Amino acid sequence: MPNSHNSLHDEVAERLRGLIFSGDLTPSQWVNEVQLCETWEISRTPMREALKVLTAEGLVRHEPRRGCFVNEVTEQDLDEIFPVIALLEGRCAHEAACHASDADLKALAALHDQLQAHEQAGRIPDYYATNYTIHESIIAMAGNKWLAMAIGDLRKILKLARLQQLNAPGRLAQSLSEHLAIFSALQDRNALAAEEAMRIHLTRQREALRSLMQSQSSRLSSLIKPDVNHFNVPKVSTT
Repeated sequence: MPNSHNSLHDEVAERLRGLIFSGDLTPSQWVNEVQLCETWEISRTPMREALKVLTAEGLVRHEPRRGCFVNEVTEQDLDEIFPVIALLEGRCAHEAACHASDADLKALAALHDQLQAHEQAGRIPDYYATNYTIHESIIAMAGNKWLAMAIGDLRKILKLARLQQLNAPGRLAQSLSEHLAIFSALQDRNALAAEEAMRIHLTRQREALRSLMQSQSSRLSSLIKPDVNHFNVPKVSTT
């Protein structure tokens, strides 16, 4: 029975993550536990246990007497998270260079061929998918479960921000170049170079996001610039 209970609340937690990452539950939105329990035909116990898990992951926050709300990711959060994940994934690349087998590198070469094809065709969604697989492969090659766990937790938080850094001008080609540098270091079994290349890659992701957000804010400001004539401000007579 305990195993069955744990399995149910794990399943509920995964379904809640799906709603959050898909945007069905938006940042700051209240999680209606009663409605979800009725829809999914479950009791409140696994729902509450699942929400505790998501609270620990940072995806939701609990407010006394109010319930749980989907967390928001701020610019400050991004500034604090990216240096940490760059260090962690950099260390993964370091360990992957030490532990990767010939078969691992052969599989990684095929993934980079796909990545290059997606970049040349401008297929951003496909590039994202292959990019994710490459990062996961490098984490697996490192063989360090603690690094994998820490990176996984931070990635969940970053998914809340719905990041689209590849839409920044020139970022797609730049990202490919960074990936090829990481792969070259892995092929050479150069742990220090692989670590540095991965840290540069993650740092530039943050720079691209900042540039993209500033550009979008600038365009938005120009669109909502007040027009004095629109408000019928009377002209001052000079006569």
